[in-house]
This record gives sequence, C-alpha cells and structure tokens, in this order.
Amino acid sequence: MADLSIRFFSNCLHRTVEFKMFLPNDKRNDIPWEDEKHVKGDMKTILLLHGYTGDGDIWVNKEQAASLNIAVVAPSGENGFWLDAEATGRQYASFVGVELIEYIRNTFGIAMTPDKTGVMGLSMGGFGALHTALMFPETFGVTAALSSALIHNEVAKMKEGEGNSVANYAYYRDCFGDPSKLKESVNNPEYLAKKLKEEGKKIPKIFMACGTEDFLLEPNRAFHKFLTDTGIDHVYEESEGIHDMKFWSKYAEIFMPKMFD
Repeated sequence: MADLSIRFFSNCLHRTVEFKMFLPNDKRNDIPWEDEKHVKGDMKTILLLHGYTGDGDIWVNKEQAASLNIAVVAPSGENGFWLDAEATGRQYASFVGVELIEYIRNTFGIAMTPDKTGVMGLSMGGFGALHTALMFPETFGVTAALSSALIHNEVAKMKEGEGNSVANYAYYRDCFGDPSKLKESVNNPEYLAKKLKEEGKKIPKIFMACGTEDFLLEPNRAFHKFLTDTGIDHVYEESEGIHDMKFWSKYAEIFMPKMFD
C-alpha cells in the first residue's frame, strides 16, 4: 500500500495545491497475495471530500480500501462547499470534477470510467459528494454522502445580514451565489438531480447516512424525501450517532464494499 502527498498547480484555484493519495498497488512477497481480492480485477477510485474547517486527509480504513482494490484521493477544498464560486480561484467543483480527475487519469491511469470512479464525503464534504456526482455524472458513477450539510434550502431563504451559527450571510453568498437564485441554480443538488431525471440521463448511485442525534438529520431526511418523491433510486440509512468520526468511519466501512457492486 502506497501513501503519497502530491503538489501540482491548479488552474481552477490559481495556485499550487496538495492532495493525499492512497494506492493499493504494491505487493508483499511474505503473504499469500494471490488469495487477496485486491490483486484481482481493475482498481477503483474514490475521491474523499472533507468537511467545514477540514483539509485533505484519508480518513477511510486503508486496509479495507486495499482489500477492495480501491485507490483513495483526498484533496483540500478549504471552506468552499465544493462549489464553483464567482470569484477567481474559487472553482472547487470544477477542480474536483474536471481538473483533479484529469490529473490522476493522466498521471496514474485510474478513474478512467464512471463505473470505476466514486466520490465520498462527510458534512460539507457530504454535500460536495452529492453535488459533484450530480454535476458530473459522466465522470462519477457513485457517491456516498455522510451526515451531509444539505443546507441549500436554508441558504436560499437567507437575507442580507442573516446567517447561522456556523457562518454569516456573506460566506454563504460567496459559496452558493445569490441566495434568491439558488433554487434554480447548478449549486443546488436538487436542481441537478431533477434535471437529470427529466432529461432521462443516468444518475449516479447514491448512498446516504445520518445519525439520529446529528444536528443535520432533518436536512438529510428532507433530501431523502426529495429523492423518493422524484423517483430517484438511492440508499438512505439512519442509526444512532452524532456528527463525529465514529459515525462517519462506521458508514464508510458499510458503504465502500457496496459502491462498486
């Protein structure tokens, strides 16, 4: 198993950026690798998106990823909600869905097709994982979103001078654009999902989970209801848990074996 830290220049973010990477492509001679599942078949790739105030790190179980022959790529997206903002150098959705994918394809020869490429995230990164997969369905065949910060409907109602306990109006306006236009915006995952459904296009497989004690439970239930009402197949699970790594690690281990089935 190889761990890498890679720096390259991002034209989307107008600076040199770093991402972490895990590759299960090295083999030991002192154990019977021929019996291990991860040396058989094509390698899959998961892009791993962090939450608010976080940075790129590989928080999934590497042993499990190796056993499933999954490479993991963990970029840093600052606090940009993994969206394309209007300001120069803040195109985080395009960075993940286009630029970073092209870089790892050209450099490592992985993530070449949607059936081998997924995106997973927690909290803000859970929102980002859903949005990224729906924004680039020709690239990502599956997404897993954990305790997702699905606050787009809350943001859409915000007025100048408002905000919430996490951030102020100016922050949300910079990330999502004009809140009054968010309902029909590509920054709204509901808008993207409904558009794909109406156009008869293939929708990525969706896995979602949220803890029953999580402060983001109701927005996750609302998105689950939206997907159900829209006729979009998905997996949604709830269990006891709060907004913490214990819950995220649990469901990452539950969902990873199912993502590329």
